Amino acid sequence: MMAATSELERSRETLEEFCELVLHWTKRINLISAPSVELAWDRHVLDSAQLFHVKQDFGNHYVDIGSGGGFPGIVVSILLREAQKDTEITLVESDVRKATFLRTANREFDLGINVISKRIEAIPDLHASTLSARALSSFNHLLGYAEKHLDNSGTALFMKGASWEKEVADAKEHWSFELESRPSITQPQSRILIVEKIRRV
Repeated sequence: MMAATSELERSRETLEEFCELVLHWTKRINLISAPSVELAWDRHVLDSAQLFHVKQDFGNHYVDIGSGGGFPGIVVSILLREAQKDTEITLVESDVRKATFLRTANREFDLGINVISKRIEAIPDLHASTLSARALSSFNHLLGYAEKHLDNSGTALFMKGASWEKEVADAKEHWSFELESRPSITQPQSRILIVEKIRRV
């Protein structure tokens, strides 16, 4: 935890600049909801950064699906780059305007990431070591994406809200998986779900 905290402090200036970029673009396109604009640092940046507390080693290839305004994908990418982690990074976002924003952030902060502007179902397997998603879809659907795009030994990190237990229970009708849940540091009722060994039943 101490190492992850020091990485966050080291990257704070860059993360603050990214937050300002998000707020600037949100005036033109809906990157984040209007009610969360004033809480953007805590609600979006810190919320995303906690993935780095959960898993500092993202392996050879980190993939974020449904990246939207760059949460958690760009935030994690900044932390990885400033920690000098040599990890290939891919962000998947089907919305063309949001993908344009992600490419702009990539250039602004020299992250060296690959942005794919297609539907998740329509792209070839990405062979991710670590795959993340935040506020994208039900846990059941996320497992389908993970099964396709994760390496066999890969880890999925899903950020879920208060209904996470019901979603997990429903998914067990269709999937076999190993799961660990961690409480969110920004939203007490939310969880980070760490999922491995995903198999369709």
